[in-house]
Amino acid sequence: MTLKDQFELMARYNQWMNESIYEAASELEEGEVSKDQGAFFGSILATLNHILVGDIIWLKRFADHPSAYNSLEEVRAMERPVKLNTIVYTDFEELRDARYLLDRAIVELCDEIEVYDLNHSLVYCNMQGNKFEKRFGYLMQHFFNHQTHHRGQVSTMLSQKGIDLAVTDLLAVIPEA
Repeated sequence: MTLKDQFELMARYNQWMNESIYEAASELEEGEVSKDQGAFFGSILATLNHILVGDIIWLKRFADHPSAYNSLEEVRAMERPVKLNTIVYTDFEELRDARYLLDRAIVELCDEIEVYDLNHSLVYCNMQGNKFEKRFGYLMQHFFNHQTHHRGQVSTMLSQKGIDLAVTDLLAVIPEA
């Protein structure tokens, strides 16, 4: 299995878990999704917005890769968030629709990436304007890890509301040998 295969698997896992999280959150009574639960970003809605914001920021950086991925065309046109806690969508269904579009772009990106792309050094600036140069493959690993981290926070908030996501392990989507 190549690193490209692993990223394709991660993209599909990411999509599956996001669908599961959003489906579970849709079971909450109106207003509960935006209720402050004392989490780092406060509410489920704010945390889901943060994941979306992080994805937009990273995907816009990935769009600068010399391979000029076609899968990121819609992302190139998106406005770059200015803060990590930006609430892009206050409406849960609009947020869910945006998540669906980004997840589709992520799956398409991972299908489009070539193994040699992963060794390319990508230059980017963080939110404070500091410049970095890191290998694209490592940045992709960070990208997926960031989502997993914050989905764990959402999973905890849902659990506190009595909603069980059931199976969330990556192991569930790893194919048999």
